[in-house]
Amino acid sequence: MYKRISLLLIITLLLISFGCKTSKKTEGNNSKLTNDQNVKIETNKMITTASGLQYIVTKAGKGIQPQTGDKVVVHYTGKLMNDTVFDSSVKRGEPFTFTLGVGQVIKGWDEGIALLHVGDKATFIIPPALGYGEKEMGKIPANSTLKFDVELLNVMSAPKPYDVAGKDTISTASGLKYIMVKKTDGAKVKSGMLTKVHYTGFFLDGKIFDSSVQRGEPIEIPIGQGKVIKGWDEGIQCLKVGEKARLIIPYQLAYGEKGRGPIPPKTTLVFDVEIIDVKEAVAIEQFNVKGKDTLKTSSGLQYIIVKEGTGEQAVKGKTVTVHYSGYLTNGTMFDSSVESGQPFSFKLGSGQVIAGWDEGIALLKVGEKARLIIPYKLGYGEQGNGPIPPKATLIFDVELISVK
Repeated sequence: MYKRISLLLIITLLLISFGCKTSKKTEGNNSKLTNDQNVKIETNKMITTASGLQYIVTKAGKGIQPQTGDKVVVHYTGKLMNDTVFDSSVKRGEPFTFTLGVGQVIKGWDEGIALLHVGDKATFIIPPALGYGEKEMGKIPANSTLKFDVELLNVMSAPKPYDVAGKDTISTASGLKYIMVKKTDGAKVKSGMLTKVHYTGFFLDGKIFDSSVQRGEPIEIPIGQGKVIKGWDEGIQCLKVGEKARLIIPYQLAYGEKGRGPIPPKTTLVFDVEIIDVKEAVAIEQFNVKGKDTLKTSSGLQYIIVKEGTGEQAVKGKTVTVHYSGYLTNGTMFDSSVESGQPFSFKLGSGQVIAGWDEGIALLKVGEKARLIIPYKLGYGEQGNGPIPPKATLIFDVELISVK
């Protein structure tokens, strides 16, 4: 249902289950010293970097300076050079969070935010080569120079890699390697178990591309069910609750020859993982829709009311909480909040989910259960996304839990 699949969800993608076989802090208000360039930067003075980025610090903060891999929290207003605003986290009242230096944002942002300290306010002038280039992006015309007024609100430092010095590296028949960092007598992870895991994912050069530790939110996934990359399905089953290990996953057991999102083709991935808990997964049954009417909207969305609700109507702009299980037309379940025990919340009608969800959930009342049959044009389109094939019709059994 997500419009954009995050790296957390990227982990929960590919196929097949396996068994386990064998800062610097500155003082003063008028200047600061950058960690990377070792040059003094003055406030209220426009500076141009070697890449062509221009920036001016309009207010100097006294917090830490972020490093590659750190999670940063930023408020911003984005404008064209004629001062037309095309986006603003300030207006939404929701600051933007991303991982610095791993390609989650345009190049001008990765470079510019790295120059700031917490509390800094600045303006970036970003040339097309560091922005969206020749591509038109929504309200942003092709070849646009962009102006961003930004404020760096917070930095969450990247987790440190496990210390594996002197520890044995174990290889399995599949090519997976793992290093035990901490052993316990906890419950063994077995295929089919819902497993809560903290992880940090690294490239071989040490750069972090994703971390549940940094978010402070472990993920909960069914292991051995083809919901994660092969190296995870195999490696996690080698562990027990409380154990920590490093998984070194060759590309054949990860995202293959093509890569995915920020993961380049043929990339070996390193994960430092900790098993927090395990429990038996909830058995999921599809809703019984026999004899119930299938309704169709003008967009092509079809829906079946399985259980009438008597609560508040879902309305655009309100935050709704939903339990769901998603299926392909062949019956394969690709995602389920019911299985994880974690209902999903989002702001209805704001484009945070696929169009079929924004339309379909708005038809429901609290307590209602329904089946949504979503054509690909209201789903993930001609390209697909992760486990969703191109031009895939999707089936969601949903229950509206609350409206706020």
